[in-house]
Amino acid sequence: MSSEGHFSVNACLMPVCQLHGAAVTTVEGIGSTKTRLHPVQERIAKAHGSQCGFCTPGMVMSIYTLLRNKPQPTMEEIRETLGGNLCRCTGYRPIIDGYRTFCEVISSFISGFLHAVGESLEPFRTETSGKEKLLPLDPTQELIFPPELIRMAELEERATQTFRGERMTWISPISLDELLQLKSQHPQAPVVMGNTNLGLDIKFKGVVHPIIISGFRVRELFEVTEKPEGVCIGAGSSLSTVRSVLEKCVCSLPAEHTQTLAALLEQLSHVAGEQIRNVATLGGNVASAYPNSDLNPVLAAGRCSVVLQSREGKREVPLDKDFFVGFGKTVLKPDEIVLSVFIPVSRKGEVVRAFRHAPRKENALATVNAGLRVWFEEGSNVVKEMSVYYGGVGPCTVSAERTVQQVIGRPWNEATLSDAYRALVDEVTLGASAPGGKVMFRRSLTLSLLFRFYLHVLQHLKDTVRPPSGEIPSEQLSAVERLPNIIQPSYHEFQDVPSGQSEQDPVGRAVQHQAALSHATGEAVYCDDFPRTQGELFLSVVTSARAHARITHIDVSRALSMPGVVDVFTADDIPGKKFRSFTGIDEEILAQGEVTCVGQMVCAVVADTKPHAKLASAAVKVHYEDLPDRIFTVEVAVEKRSFFLPQREIQRGDVTKAFQEADHIYEGEIRLGGQEHFYMETQSMLVIPLGEEKEMKVYASTQHPTMVQEAVAETLGIPSSRVSCHVKRIGGAFGGKLSKTSILASITALAAWRSERPVRCVLDRGEDMLITGARHPVLGKYKVGFMSDGRITAADVRYYANAGHTPDDSVLVIEKILLHMDNAYNILNLRGQSAACKTNLPSNTAFRGFGVPQTPWLHCGCASSCLTKNLYKETSLTHYKMEFDPEVLLRCWEECKERSELDRRRLDVARFNQQNRWKKRGIALIPLKYGVGFAEGFLNQAAALVHIYKDGSVLVSHGGTEMGQGIHTKVQQVASRELDVPLSMIHISETSTSSVPNTCPSAASIGTDVNGMAVKDACQTLYKSLEPIRKQDPNGTWQSWVQLFGSNTSFIKWGKNKRHDLYMDWVKQEGRPYAYFTYSACCSEVELDCLTGEYRTVRTDLVADIGRSINPAIDIGQIEGAFMQGLGLYTMEELKFSPSGVLYTRGPGQYKIPAVCDVPLQFNVYLLSGSHNPHAIYSSKGVGEPTVFLGCSVFFALKEAVAAARSDAGLSGPFTLHSPATPERACIACGTRFTQMIPETETAQPWALELP
Repeated sequence: MSSEGHFSVNACLMPVCQLHGAAVTTVEGIGSTKTRLHPVQERIAKAHGSQCGFCTPGMVMSIYTLLRNKPQPTMEEIRETLGGNLCRCTGYRPIIDGYRTFCEVISSFISGFLHAVGESLEPFRTETSGKEKLLPLDPTQELIFPPELIRMAELEERATQTFRGERMTWISPISLDELLQLKSQHPQAPVVMGNTNLGLDIKFKGVVHPIIISGFRVRELFEVTEKPEGVCIGAGSSLSTVRSVLEKCVCSLPAEHTQTLAALLEQLSHVAGEQIRNVATLGGNVASAYPNSDLNPVLAAGRCSVVLQSREGKREVPLDKDFFVGFGKTVLKPDEIVLSVFIPVSRKGEVVRAFRHAPRKENALATVNAGLRVWFEEGSNVVKEMSVYYGGVGPCTVSAERTVQQVIGRPWNEATLSDAYRALVDEVTLGASAPGGKVMFRRSLTLSLLFRFYLHVLQHLKDTVRPPSGEIPSEQLSAVERLPNIIQPSYHEFQDVPSGQSEQDPVGRAVQHQAALSHATGEAVYCDDFPRTQGELFLSVVTSARAHARITHIDVSRALSMPGVVDVFTADDIPGKKFRSFTGIDEEILAQGEVTCVGQMVCAVVADTKPHAKLASAAVKVHYEDLPDRIFTVEVAVEKRSFFLPQREIQRGDVTKAFQEADHIYEGEIRLGGQEHFYMETQSMLVIPLGEEKEMKVYASTQHPTMVQEAVAETLGIPSSRVSCHVKRIGGAFGGKLSKTSILASITALAAWRSERPVRCVLDRGEDMLITGARHPVLGKYKVGFMSDGRITAADVRYYANAGHTPDDSVLVIEKILLHMDNAYNILNLRGQSAACKTNLPSNTAFRGFGVPQTPWLHCGCASSCLTKNLYKETSLTHYKMEFDPEVLLRCWEECKERSELDRRRLDVARFNQQNRWKKRGIALIPLKYGVGFAEGFLNQAAALVHIYKDGSVLVSHGGTEMGQGIHTKVQQVASRELDVPLSMIHISETSTSSVPNTCPSAASIGTDVNGMAVKDACQTLYKSLEPIRKQDPNGTWQSWVQLFGSNTSFIKWGKNKRHDLYMDWVKQEGRPYAYFTYSACCSEVELDCLTGEYRTVRTDLVADIGRSINPAIDIGQIEGAFMQGLGLYTMEELKFSPSGVLYTRGPGQYKIPAVCDVPLQFNVYLLSGSHNPHAIYSSKGVGEPTVFLGCSVFFALKEAVAAARSDAGLSGPFTLHSPATPERACIACGTRFTQMIPETETAQPWALELP
């Protein structure tokens, strides 16, 4: 404890009380744009590894910590270090590539990092010149440990520390005796070490402990003792420390003694992320007794024991089935603590293994894990002793004793294990409503993991028993081989800048994001970063606990009496409109009389601090009278005709006749689950009443400042001119900061109006996920008619979207679904119907792609060879009679086929599948035709205001909001080209309704199209006005021209873009809803573990048509980030609701978005050259949304891999695989012998609803 070390931690879980004597370093402390950048900050910025920037400081500090401990890390160490960080924007690839430059050996990736790069990326082109142009990492120049803390540690008399808060007292003793005495006096008080369990309970579950005892300063809890018979590790040792101890032991001991140690080490490499492992402790893991603990099954199987101590003395207890007595319960007495854990060395002939499966490959709690041990009679394969423990299949760690009895005394062979499998099926059972769901999958995993252990032991016996007692058949070897996980160099091909283009002209060049350095240094200001003002209050909302009920009474008396509470208000207190109108249908701001979903906002509490507001909101008692006929699924909605109108239908050709003439007809359905936006910055706003003329200033994290302005004005009953909305930047949005943000801003503004004080509202992650809605889950039912040669002659598709309890944007979403149902395929007889189903779930809303990702029905029912024949081939009409030329689409398709080497790799995949029984590969190529913009023409417009000051500097204001998509950077590039001035002279401060009024939302991938064109218009006007001055002084400079011209004239101009005349007539079923299409094609290959459903994306090749790119680095970042979001949508991310409509998945612990471990191991992106677009600025195209859809290439590659597995299992013909294709769904669809051994569960209410 006295030595110096560097540890990355999660600030939200690290108690300040525990940091006494520690030096805390934040991102602001290692470098800044005002002083000197740290190389870690510079490299993520130069690699374009920052988009919205909200997660960037965390990335920086994780790698900074790694470099402090190891200045020349390996690539695997960098990948593992980033494993505990999440990003929703970038897709991780540029972050990895930027930090790869710190590796001791920089691989050849750098030469292929980019094909054509801008100045800011030049350092990454080659290994040598790149290293010279980057800031060097010099460990001698790093921060030192503060000498005053060293002196304090040496001189300060160690004494118990006590910290008292309003509701809790924290006591930190310095001796074991004192700790035991405190525990004896306060037996119910928890002993906290890493705070990774207790901190979550306090933060998210509202658990209160009057007294908390910290063992962090008790030396005995950190002692490590190595003995010949094993190693004893103090219970307070962090998991990172345990890992280091085990690594040392494994290296120093004979191999036969390291079985348990190696198994624990393997399991530790997958437990949480680095930040959690640095603080979570071994003793905490044991004592918390979580049912899915990764360590407890291994400790139990490995004959480990724990030393427990109280004031009465010590006792050593085996860590076995009798230690765990229930959920979160062990044999510990109330006054006992875990002092240490003893891990014995393994014996000769003993084999120990650990396995786990989790929803995400890394940094996720296990679905099922296992610790298994077998000990053989010397020199034979006869089992002498065996232990099998599972986690995740019961209320605590489970011992499969009856299964073990089937094996002991028998030879280790298939016959013995077959009996064990049958016993295990009977012994480890789960009811249909078991917490966590996935009942069949979890039970099958117990069998699959036992089978995997069987094969591992066979391998061991082959090497240790003479003569060998058995050998794994070659086709079964894949069961014990790992999925590939080495990230390969990727290739990204930019477009060439025209040869005659000026060096100063930045358009088409890879210009660094204008705020990248501010992101990396922590200087970037987000809504909640604005300093607290005097008298500022905090708002917390009270939400409904019922899905459909009448509100009989709201009791606010207790809340009003609590400390710091200023106000509680309901819908009755709204002076203006009590609702907001979206798509012509009203949505209540606060519920009036009736609630229609769990999470609907009922009232709001205003207090002096966030904790006070949260406590008071929990004290508000809402009394309900339940109403009948709750609707949660689209099937029930269809049955009860519960829809938001209008429903939509579109048709071309004679579908009925075409079906009659078709050689074959195939019918099926696909379910696509919803998706949480999971922006890094939750909904945030600050409203400041100016105290004069009813003026309100609103700072909000919103994509639509004008909507917020209008909502606040209407709610308060004041003119919009009294309200100004300001957006500096947004920490991610993806469509989720439109409608609900305006409602939350209205509620916050009402609090500021009533209190006449500034009010801040920042939702916690769980609140945000509960309140704001998600992507629409969709049920698609399709019927396809086709000829024997593969031509599709007819299709009939019906889409049912789960809209939730209010309409929001749902009707617009189902319209876009129908408009994109053809994708890239020319089906002459096509009919589509769509409906937005009204249910009692939170309202679903806009999400990146806006319905298009929910359309891949055709790929479900047709073979890839069949689809190829049905691509649009020549100038054609869509099913809504819009003419287009598919030439660029076909170029994307053919180039992707060539770049991905599809034909060769299909043969390789077939060969791989023939040779491997338990690993299968699949490959899929998917095209995309995507209409850019709003079908409502008035939304495709923008304005801009450009100021030129006397010193030549330029201030640009436009209506787009910066949310990571790089719109401010691209607008700067536009202004730089049009005014012919350097980027450094152009500044964009914020987006404000007081500068540019009546703005349209930053959405639909048109931000740069419309705002860039408006800025271009204003700049061209200004530049033209300088023409007489430039002719008069042709040798002058920009500054001299401006000074001469500006001395007599106001140098400010408005600009606007020319609005596209877009429309869609649903009565005539025709229109021109989009100005243009963008095209792409994507090929992905996956490798699937058939025993667990886990997979890796081995390679992705993506060819994108984005016209002439304004900034290829930003555009590729958008393409990669959208693809990864799509990968999450189609294969990982699951929203789970209880049978009563309560959202289970309310945070990163339950809801898994892609992490570094999910990035395709090789991710190649090519910008199509030679594409032009006369409908947008500089011939560019919108890029933010389209490639979300291409994440389905991974889904369909997985489906191919599953088909290969089913073939080996003797299953043929069509099969169902719904989205997301989670490991559960993929594994069950594979139909292995183990899934087929699980009997159907009894009829009972399931743990979660099956949506849509």
